[in-house]
Amino acid sequence: MDPEQTAVTSNALFEALDEGTWHRVHEGGRRMQVSAGTPLFAAGDPCQGLPLVLSGEIRVQMIGASGNEIVLYRIKGGEMCPLSLGCLLTNNSHQSEAVVEQDSEVLVIPAGLTEKLMNDAVCFRRALLESYGQRLQSLMLVIEEVAFRRLDERLAQRLVERQSYGRLSATHQDLAVELGSAREVVSRLLKEFERRGMVELERGLITITDLPALNRIGQVNTDGKTD
Repeated sequence: MDPEQTAVTSNALFEALDEGTWHRVHEGGRRMQVSAGTPLFAAGDPCQGLPLVLSGEIRVQMIGASGNEIVLYRIKGGEMCPLSLGCLLTNNSHQSEAVVEQDSEVLVIPAGLTEKLMNDAVCFRRALLESYGQRLQSLMLVIEEVAFRRLDERLAQRLVERQSYGRLSATHQDLAVELGSAREVVSRLLKEFERRGMVELERGLITITDLPALNRIGQVNTDGKTD
């Protein structure tokens, strides 16, 4: 088995495929090297196939009519994009956009081949549906947070989750996209956190100065990584 085949068949979607099916994937799939910052697809684009991320990380997000963005989920090495699967199954265009966050290698399986594999390979179909179900659950949590939790609670939780040893490299716009809010609103909350002694703000950098206080606001657990 060559290195390319090993990289793909090590994924749960392909691990039980026979040699003939693997060759259909290898010959029919389109392998792409995509640099960080590159859009993989945009809202309104026709769905050309099912993207499987072999390495790297891709952010999937939506932009509302107001121009605000919200991150739906991220797909990493060994994962596929479930919303793309939904587009393929319903023959619709993309309703979201995907942006490469880390240099990535992506295998795009054409629509016809995806359908063939779902019909012929039980393990492939099961893995796709399991991934789709897991992402649906995570999207329900996103909806619950946006609809029912205060923004200051969600911001505090995100700061705790993303910090490493008390520091977080992120702009106010980055956090606004994560939370589905406006940059101005997030900036105002961050300045209030700073006024209360919980964070220190610099350009592109947030230093956590009172992790327990942020935890109380966000009501989350953390491993306590601080300076």
